[in-house]
Amino acid sequence: MPSIDASYQLLEDLDRLEDFYQQNKHTSWLAFDTEFVGEKRYYTLLCLIQVTTEFGVYLIDPIKIKDLRPFLRLIEDPNIVKITHAGDNDYRLLNTAFGTVPQNVFDTQIAAGFIGYRYPISFQNLVEGELGLRLKKGYAVADWESRPFQQRQLTYALDDVIPLHDLWTHIRKKLSSLNREHWVSEELSAWETPEFYERDPHHELLTSNLVRSLKMRERVFLLRLLAWRRETARQKDYSKEMILPGKLISHIVRGIASGKDALKKNRRIPDRYTDRYGKMFLQMYQDGPTPEEKEVLSRLPSKKNGEVSDTDNIIRDLLYLLIQHKAQSKNVAPSLVMPKNMLDKMKSDPELKSVITDAGWRQELLGDTFVHWIENINNLELEIEGGKIELNVESQG
Repeated sequence: MPSIDASYQLLEDLDRLEDFYQQNKHTSWLAFDTEFVGEKRYYTLLCLIQVTTEFGVYLIDPIKIKDLRPFLRLIEDPNIVKITHAGDNDYRLLNTAFGTVPQNVFDTQIAAGFIGYRYPISFQNLVEGELGLRLKKGYAVADWESRPFQQRQLTYALDDVIPLHDLWTHIRKKLSSLNREHWVSEELSAWETPEFYERDPHHELLTSNLVRSLKMRERVFLLRLLAWRRETARQKDYSKEMILPGKLISHIVRGIASGKDALKKNRRIPDRYTDRYGKMFLQMYQDGPTPEEKEVLSRLPSKKNGEVSDTDNIIRDLLYLLIQHKAQSKNVAPSLVMPKNMLDKMKSDPELKSVITDAGWRQELLGDTFVHWIENINNLELEIEGGKIELNVESQG
């Protein structure tokens, strides 16, 4: 294991963190990982930051050090390469807590997908595949909030960061030989923008399968119910599940039209929820929609746009399989090229086509024929004759 003989500095006060910044402000690279606690909280608690640079190995205690600006300055420095594995989670945490937007990022999980590994791949499997090292995993669910740390915890934490520099070196060489360094840079450039970290507060509603089966009044109620759960959780710093378990939501939404008594009689809904919130839920259901609520609900795909024929499904499945085959033939992880549900979403949101059709690494990988098919995703027709399968663009004349 790489961390057995590793010496490190444990930073537990602002003066030492400032010294760390002075030591590393001219480093060319910085690898880092975080440990955090998200259970039973609305706001994830950052508990430990593991860092390696060309000047040393460091463990930063963000519970004891509230002002992390010296570390964040390095994350935002465009002259320093930041190396992570599945780092979008770490960057989202830093952005939510401090507004940090990283610059000059390199993620080994993303990059590995461009040299033949599946995406996503675990850190443990990638380290073994690239470096031949086998990491032991024993503290993945440790209580990172408690102090003092146990030495075995810190050993585990160091194992998640020390191999990152060597991974970066190995993967970069392979990317260079394939002329794909610019593909990785393009894919990760989104992480270096504020927009990447913005999330629609109504994302849960807009991606819900339940909402599509509801009438307008129930949709309004679901919007309000989710907003109430989210805001109450935020105010209390509880998880949303602690406020109202997700498994109860469909039962409440489908039963609310029959009143509080109907909710009480539903054996799947514990009495404590109807006793405490039943009257409020009923008022939420009865009040008419506001203009703001109508605007949110207007972003849901209409039934007309959402209807997909059996033939459309076959064509989309075939096109997705062809894209998968094309990616695999080029040793690129198919899930990096296109998530499985992307073609379905393109039917109701034409702007998503630009992910593929705008000049970029996906267009370079797939080529003109695939781009033409995707540009005309709603007008494709399938022809099978004499053992030959063709996808053609339907004539609009």
